[in-house]
Amino acid sequence: MNRTPASSASSAQERDAEAVGTGRAGGAPLSHGLKQRHLSMIALGGVIGAGLFVSSGTGIAAAGPSIVIAYALSGLLVMLVMRMLGEMSAANPASGSFSVHAERSIGPWAGFTVGWTFWVLLCVGIAAEAIGAAGIMVKWFPGTESWMWVALFMVIFCGTNLAAVGNFGEFEFWFAALKITAISLFLVLGVLAILGVLPGTDAPGAANLTGTHGFLPNGLDGLVLGLPATVFAYGGLETVTIAAAESEHPVQGVASAVRTAMWRIAVFYVGSMLVVVTLIPWNDPSVVADGPYVAVLERLDIPAAGQLMNVIVLVALLSAMNANIYGASRMAYSLAARGEGPSVLGGVSGGVPRATVVASSTFGFFAVLLSYWWPDTIFKWLLNMVGAAVLIVWGFIAVSQLRMRRRLERETPDKLVVKMWLFPYLTWVALAGTVVVLALMTRESDTRTQLYFSAGLTAALAVVGYVRQRLAAARG
Repeated sequence: MNRTPASSASSAQERDAEAVGTGRAGGAPLSHGLKQRHLSMIALGGVIGAGLFVSSGTGIAAAGPSIVIAYALSGLLVMLVMRMLGEMSAANPASGSFSVHAERSIGPWAGFTVGWTFWVLLCVGIAAEAIGAAGIMVKWFPGTESWMWVALFMVIFCGTNLAAVGNFGEFEFWFAALKITAISLFLVLGVLAILGVLPGTDAPGAANLTGTHGFLPNGLDGLVLGLPATVFAYGGLETVTIAAAESEHPVQGVASAVRTAMWRIAVFYVGSMLVVVTLIPWNDPSVVADGPYVAVLERLDIPAAGQLMNVIVLVALLSAMNANIYGASRMAYSLAARGEGPSVLGGVSGGVPRATVVASSTFGFFAVLLSYWWPDTIFKWLLNMVGAAVLIVWGFIAVSQLRMRRRLERETPDKLVVKMWLFPYLTWVALAGTVVVLALMTRESDTRTQLYFSAGLTAALAVVGYVRQRLAAARG
C-alpha cells in the first residue's frame, strides 16, 4: 500500500527517533559530550566569522554608512530564522536539525534536498576556509607552500573531530572566546574614540556618517546591493542547533542559544559596523583593501593592528573550518541513518560518526586540490554552486516551521519550549524576506550566477529526492 505524505512524515519521525536520537542504525549512540559551556560559546562565537572581519568592507563600499541599516535588516531576518529553527529543534533535537524537520513536516524529498544541499555548502566552505587560512600562514612563513598548511589544518581538525565530540567543543570554546574578546575590545576602543576620550583621538561626531555624500551616498541602490552581502555574513548560526543534539541538555541548550541571538547580532554586527562607519570615511580605500577593522585600528594608531587582525581572521577561519567539518559530518550521518544516504555513512564508533567525518574532510580536501588545478573553472563553479544555498536552507526552515507548528500545537503542545513570535505572521515575513533577498541577487552578474547555480543544485537534488520517495512508496 502506498504511503501518504502524512504517513511518510510520521515514519520519518519514527526512523529519526531510532537512528538519530539513539544511534541504533550504527549500533551505538552519538555522544552527548558537549557541555553547556561549549554550546553557549558555539552560539556566541558562531556569529563572528571571517566575513565580518574582512568581507564587510565590500558591503561598506557599496552602501556607505547605510550598511548599518543593511546589517540590521538582515539581522532581523536571521533572528526570525533562528527563532523558527530553535522552536523545532527544542521540540525535537536531532543531529540532522532542519533536514529532519523538513522531512517530518514536508516529506522525505525535502529532508533529502535541504540536507545534501547544506552538506555540499559546508564541504565547499571547508575548502575555502582552508585556502584562506593557508594564505595567511604563507605570508608569515614565506618559504612554505600553501598546500602544506592546508594538509596540516585538515589533519588537525579531521583528527580532533574523529577523536571525540568534546574535542570539537573545546576547540570552538577557545576559538569563540578569542573572537569575542577581540570584537569586544574593538567595540570598547571604538566607543572611546567616538567619545573623544581615547588618547590621541578627537570625537568625529557625525562627520563620517553624513559628510561624504550623506548617509546613503549611493542611494537606495547602494543599500539594496549591500543587503545580500550582509545576509551571507550571518551564515553558520545553524550549527548550534546541530550541536545541541549532542549536548548534555539538548532542549535547554538550544532554547538558551536562540534566546540570546538578538543581542549577539545587535552588538557584534550592527554595533561594530556603526563604530566603523562613524570613525572612518566609508570610501577610504583601506576599508576594502585591508578590511574595515584593520583600517579603523590603524586610524587609531593601535600598534601592529594589521598583524593582530590577521591572527583574529586566522582564528575565525580555523573556527569555521572546524565547525563545518563537524556540521557536515553530522548532517551526512543523519541523512544516512534515515536512509537518505549511503548506509556506510550511518555508523557510529566511540560516540562519533567517523565515516562521515572522513568523507566530509576528504571532500573538502579534494575541493582544495581543485582550487589549485582549476582555480578559475571548477573551484569557482563549486563556490557559485553554494552561493545562495544558505537562503534556500532558510526557505525550507520557514516552510517546515509553518507546517510543524500546527502539528505540535495539536499533538504535543508541551514540546513548545521555544515559540516563534507572532506565529504565523512573522514566519511569513521571514519567508518573504528570504525571497526578496534571492530576488535582489538577480541585480548583479556575480550574485545572479550564484543564484542560478545554487538553484540548479537544489533542483537536481529535489528531483532525486522525489524519485527516491516515490520508489520507497511503491515498495510499501
